[in-house]
Amino acid sequence: MPLESVRRAMAQQLEQRAAQQRKRNLQVVVPLTSREIAVAGNRYLNFSSNDYLGLSQHPKVLGSYAASRSIGARASTLVTGYSDAHANLCGVLAEVLERPSVLLFSSAFAANVGALGTLGPLYSELYLDRLAHASLLQGALQGARQTGYRWRRFQHNDLRTAQKWTAAHNDSCLVVSESIFSMDGDVLPQDALAGLLSHVKNADVMIDDAHGFGVCGSDGRGVAEQFSVAEVGLLSLAFGKACGVAGGAIATDEWSADYLINFCPELIYSTAMPPAQAAAIQAAVEIITSAEGQHLREKLAVNVAYFHELCRSAQLPVSTSEHAIQTLQVGADAKALQLSETLRNAGIWCSAIRPPTVPENTARLRITLTAAHNDDDIRQLVAALAAGFEDVNL
Repeated sequence: MPLESVRRAMAQQLEQRAAQQRKRNLQVVVPLTSREIAVAGNRYLNFSSNDYLGLSQHPKVLGSYAASRSIGARASTLVTGYSDAHANLCGVLAEVLERPSVLLFSSAFAANVGALGTLGPLYSELYLDRLAHASLLQGALQGARQTGYRWRRFQHNDLRTAQKWTAAHNDSCLVVSESIFSMDGDVLPQDALAGLLSHVKNADVMIDDAHGFGVCGSDGRGVAEQFSVAEVGLLSLAFGKACGVAGGAIATDEWSADYLINFCPELIYSTAMPPAQAAAIQAAVEIITSAEGQHLREKLAVNVAYFHELCRSAQLPVSTSEHAIQTLQVGADAKALQLSETLRNAGIWCSAIRPPTVPENTARLRITLTAAHNDDDIRQLVAALAAGFEDVNL
């Protein structure tokens, strides 16, 4: 294809996105505190952060990063990039999660793509939740391109259908879902997962615990609290949420870990996570599993309950999620953008989420509450939402 046609194709698709009000642009954001940001010189309360416990600004996390002997890993994990900082973090995570092996990745996206793209083709069939994160979808597609294995998507949170498919299939299957879904804040039905595990013996399970680890379960252990490695053989973690840092990991059994070390391109051919980052994550995990972490989880739960109380009084149709992620669906892209802009004018940053990130006609505000927010912040948010809701005729 001549270069001119390539440029034309780019321009046409970008123009189409712009016409749909779905074109994305980078925004320079300056973090001020765990609850505030500055954009273009203006200060905002931040309700679009995944820093659920406010640990991105915690002195222990910042201090651990600064005290590291090396900022860069200088090589891939399998060459000379695996330092004592990485090994220490893996050891702590293995103990907390009660998993034999933990592998670190540069991002949670890479962890999901790498794990599914590498291990998925070993199974006869793969079943994936229809609303699973894009990284899980990409991993399933990557594996299918390699071997042509069969994969299917079950309706959202319909694990009973996945159980029926698995029971009807005589060969090996992999069932993939999430603990807390990132766009709605709804949760995996653990009773249905327990039922699947008790009735079928030819299936392994992979759960993405990106939004659960650190904020759910005793000591913030998330899915690992209820399900052992024998039940959930692949557990995916994201360190950019409750930990307040970045990166991802796969916690699994020794066989799967050994296979990933030898065959996973995302692990083999990427420079290892910076040692300073690993040290910061370890500090965050230590806080999460401490009494301070429990206090932060309790504070987050109080904030969520207070938000729901105020929204009921204001008759705002927000989601009923008990977790940090709250949604206010408005349907049309233009209305979501207008509502987001109204909040911005009131000093609140809350991003509009539009297709293709979410299904058509489900544009929304994705509101994330954190332990760092206070009652005044939440009152200001709900007042702005109520005023904006009226302004855009919702």
